[in-house]
Amino acid sequence: MTTQEPATPGAFDGATPRGLGDRIRVWWDSLPRVGQWAVGIPAILLIAFLPIIKPPLLTTTATDFGVVMATFAMTALIAIGLNVVVGQTGLLDLGYVGFYAVGAYVVALLTSPASPLWGSTDHGIFSGPWAWLACVPLAIVITGITGLILGTPTLRVRGDYLAIVTLGFGEIVRLLADNLVDITNGASGLQNVLFPELFTTDKHPDGVFSNANNTPPFNYGVWWFWLGMALVIIVLIVIGNLERSRVGRSWVAIREDEDAAEIMGVPTFKYKLWAFVIGAGIGGLSGAVYAGQVQYVDPKAFTVINSMLFLCAVVLGGQGNKLGVIVGAFVIVYLPARLQGVEVGGQSLSDFKYLFFGLALVVLMIFRPQGLFPARARLVTYGRQVYSAVRHRAPDTTPNEEVSA
Repeated sequence: MTTQEPATPGAFDGATPRGLGDRIRVWWDSLPRVGQWAVGIPAILLIAFLPIIKPPLLTTTATDFGVVMATFAMTALIAIGLNVVVGQTGLLDLGYVGFYAVGAYVVALLTSPASPLWGSTDHGIFSGPWAWLACVPLAIVITGITGLILGTPTLRVRGDYLAIVTLGFGEIVRLLADNLVDITNGASGLQNVLFPELFTTDKHPDGVFSNANNTPPFNYGVWWFWLGMALVIIVLIVIGNLERSRVGRSWVAIREDEDAAEIMGVPTFKYKLWAFVIGAGIGGLSGAVYAGQVQYVDPKAFTVINSMLFLCAVVLGGQGNKLGVIVGAFVIVYLPARLQGVEVGGQSLSDFKYLFFGLALVVLMIFRPQGLFPARARLVTYGRQVYSAVRHRAPDTTPNEEVSA
């Protein structure tokens, strides 16, 4: 009877890495927590300074690169929130733009001088330099309540029916914003939405977040990008802790097989409603960032097309993978901005952005249907590691030895 050497820890990762994404994941998982922080912090700082460095091959020409990166940070927030609903829980939401609109209109209605809710330009706490910061928690809470109101009656349906209901919700919000002129100002929109009036100087009397701050290299786009990155990191920490908790495990069980999860004792409706409310709150946060950054809110920004683009970010990046959907958000924001100003035969390539997205989705669904950075079930991965370790440690017995035993 012979024995084999014990398996070297880390020598087997459950499956042979395939492609760059898998190799990066295996390398990252092999690092200790201190090593991950040692790599992650410099990477975050490098990304933060990209709008200032403006790498020649990466920077945009027709649009300020800082503004593009600010839009990317805002879209990344949307993608993370939608990923909670679609990627982690498996609920097909086609009307997520509705939550985005609710968050934007909460800030606009409370701070804009054109808001019909106020009889004067004095909005109390919502008219000072801290007005936007005071509105952000309200936008998150009100949007979360909206998700609760929508999810309570609708999350009892599944699949295509849920997709149709959520699609209708997104359109209802847009139409209400367009038709309730006495509340939302209708198609005219709400102008002069307030923003964080921070770091005011003689050169920047309204602060660095004002659209009037066009001083390179630290223009308003760079500051909004930094604020968006900080919010993305906070949301990632919160969602990451939820993933590792009972809530996250329940979401995965519902996504894989809702009937089996319910039979095993998981209160599926409760955890689906949790996902809906949390995703809605993050959508409201992104809407508040949009309202402060653009300083103008109207119904045309919340169409079904935008909702489909947000879903594309999740599908392209990899459903269920938080960092993957951020990459997807970067793709859908950066590519149109990068192609803007590039002409072929007298035609701007940015006019064909939806064609490019469609082709990219078709190619992705054929060659990599799980997305660029697919989510991996960690329990399955660890199970394969344990199975491999046991198999390598098991003695090499023969049939005769087994019979004699």
